[in-house]
Amino acid sequence: MTGRDDGNRHTEATGGADSSWAQELLDQLRPAGSGVRRIVAWLATTLDATVSLLDRGGEPLAGERMPLDDDLFGDLVCGRLASAAWEGDGRSLRLVRVELPGPGTAAVLVVGRTAPFDRRAAEILRRAASVLELLLRAQQTVATGDRLARATADLRLAILQLLMVEDIVAARRVAAGLWPGLLDTETTCVYVVETSPADRDRLADACVEATRDEALVVRCPAMDGHVIVVVPDDTTASALRSVCERTPDALLGGSARQRLAGTATAYGQAVSALAVARFRPDQTAVYAERTHPERLMDPDVLRSWSTRLLRPLDTLPHHTRAELLATTRLGLEFTAVSAAKVLGVSRNTVRARMERVENLLGTDFSDLTVRAAVHLALNTEVALTEDTRVRPAGPARFGDLLTGPALGTWARDLLARLDTDARDLRRTLRAWLAAGGNAERAAQLLGVHAQTVREHVRSAEPVLERQLLASGSDLYEVVLAHLATRELDQPDLRQDPPAESGHPDSPVHD
Repeated sequence: MTGRDDGNRHTEATGGADSSWAQELLDQLRPAGSGVRRIVAWLATTLDATVSLLDRGGEPLAGERMPLDDDLFGDLVCGRLASAAWEGDGRSLRLVRVELPGPGTAAVLVVGRTAPFDRRAAEILRRAASVLELLLRAQQTVATGDRLARATADLRLAILQLLMVEDIVAARRVAAGLWPGLLDTETTCVYVVETSPADRDRLADACVEATRDEALVVRCPAMDGHVIVVVPDDTTASALRSVCERTPDALLGGSARQRLAGTATAYGQAVSALAVARFRPDQTAVYAERTHPERLMDPDVLRSWSTRLLRPLDTLPHHTRAELLATTRLGLEFTAVSAAKVLGVSRNTVRARMERVENLLGTDFSDLTVRAAVHLALNTEVALTEDTRVRPAGPARFGDLLTGPALGTWARDLLARLDTDARDLRRTLRAWLAAGGNAERAAQLLGVHAQTVREHVRSAEPVLERQLLASGSDLYEVVLAHLATRELDQPDLRQDPPAESGHPDSPVHD
């Protein structure tokens, strides 16, 4: 058994010219050099010894495995001994218990050398054991903090995924434990902050701090550079804007205010707003800041048509219907892979749900005009209140939505922006949309190379201030503009009533 040195011996051991080892040991605690394995390696070199740090099961945490007496090792691990020494057969062995956080947890530091342990060697061993204890405690504290942070992040994502499928009751129940009152609201806005993947964690932490747990901050599972923030009020949104203003190159896109059940729609709007933010000096944009085609349509006709189109889904149980609609909204906005990551399901599940909606509606989602029409109906359905949901209205065709003068003016003005380009971007874009967004098929129609089509479509994006190569609200608005100007064929929708004689459904190409 080893005992504590008295004060005089301690001073003698650590003073004088031979105390350089103390500075070397301190150097191991620098951020660039700290680590249990480095301390053990340093100790082995300094004492010219074999060193091993063993966990309570006898497995090496660092260093080499050495044969030990099981009873002696057990006494050290359980705390009956604090240290032990043994000499014989030309070797000296020292064992020191290293305390760890938690009741009854410890490691054992074992040092074996051919030379006896003098006062200097014993002091170095004692100090090194203390440093190892501090490092192991710090590592365990950091590991516990990391696990807690991961669990919190997973919980935030789970809440978002519940909101995406309109399971509001479950989302509120999950959030109540850690963030009481967070979802005690009927309406909300969604913001998406875009930065580099390397800066995302720092930005997400800044968003959490700025919003003071009064917003749901989630690292997007689909896009490495995105942070999704669900905010209940304008005060929280202002704090979020301040964070982005202090972050170079950060983009901020926000949704219009939606019912809590419309979180998926709000998310799509926020991502769409990012496209506009790229062209703004302040790098921020809100979805409601620009005119959208649905706002220019007759609201009664729009509600009547949307209700009729989605009526085949009304026979499903409420939860199933909400799940299918939420999945389809995201599937129309993003790829199946991205939608699956956001919802926490497989991409095959996303495709299967969308195929079921296709079959129920009797539509074909490979047709861009059909996708744009169903996307319009789904967003209208989210905005319906109990009063407007039951309002009776006569049968309406999709084409009826496109005949208003305000919508026609908006569509012509939007597409006219393309006419100033000598490359005839408008013609290329129209052919690309007619080909379902397929550059190869559009190239065959136009007699040009597919890369030329892609370059023209990409060039049209800043002119229209809308993302086109990525599926989503921006693309569908441009499709609706072409439908309103009758430059694309009307979609084939089974739920539309028969066309009246002379109904202007045929396209007119310039």
